[in-house]
Amino acid sequence: MTPFPLALVDRAGSLLDRSTRAVLGITGPPGSGKSTLTSALLSALGLRLGADAVAHLPMDGFHLADVQLDRLGLRDRKGAPETFDVDGYVATLARLHAAPDSVLYVPGFERDLEQPIAAAVAIPPAARLVVTEGNYLLLPDGGWEHVRPLLAEVWFAGVDDGVRRERLVRRHEEFGKSPDAARAWVDRVDEPNARLVSSTRGAADVVVEATSFAG
Repeated sequence: MTPFPLALVDRAGSLLDRSTRAVLGITGPPGSGKSTLTSALLSALGLRLGADAVAHLPMDGFHLADVQLDRLGLRDRKGAPETFDVDGYVATLARLHAAPDSVLYVPGFERDLEQPIAAAVAIPPAARLVVTEGNYLLLPDGGWEHVRPLLAEVWFAGVDDGVRRERLVRRHEEFGKSPDAARAWVDRVDEPNARLVSSTRGAADVVVEATSFAG
């Protein structure tokens, strides 16, 4: 594992110079390494600022449950922008700023069940730097345009497309799809989403290539 770049830790920490609480966004297409980047950054920031001073707000917790996707006829597009509760996510980000002295309970996402879990994550008042991670933080429409104004910065996780696709195929296989079904899902669902997210790369404050934080 490559040591996490101190310049990125410094940059993230400097966001607190502007505010008593800052929210940093990590975005990138599916399979780009957002979770790895977020985990490594949170660990490094925890050592720098103290474990209680940092927190993680995953956008994945705002997936619509399968029962809602079935109602909307979107089950076969799960993971696309319209399959998330964007209004709930925006409201949660706003509450981070509006009510910093309260514990904020937010949903998480259970990968084994592939379902959101209510109040799975607690963000305490002591958390001064919150890292939120998700695909669509920089989309300019569909309700997602209200996300960016609530974030101090947005970093884009970049990686070679071939590497990213293979990661996605393996991920789908690990959660029960056959190799053929996994590749079909990547081609039909993940890749259109990836192209959409990649189109927002130029709007990011920083592009972090995978090789800079993972071996």
